[in-house]
Amino acid sequence: MPEKELMEIEENAKFIVSGYAFFRKPDGFIGILNLEHPDCAMVVNDAGEIIETNMDSIEQKIVHDLCERNLQFMED
Repeated sequence: MPEKELMEIEENAKFIVSGYAFFRKPDGFIGILNLEHPDCAMVVNDAGEIIETNMDSIEQKIVHDLCERNLQFMED
């Protein structure tokens, strides 16, 4: 991922927790990006259900737990 695109995601993220940026995607889903390894991402719906990911199962569990604890902060 180009540095400029990564910086844009960081700047526009609703919040960043433990190195993961949480942001609203244009399709309405929530994108979660590992800022240390931007090739690792997850997409969830507003209920926190995983729609798509390329993370390994351990990272999925960690990020999903972060998501469940912080989803209320995605609301405007």
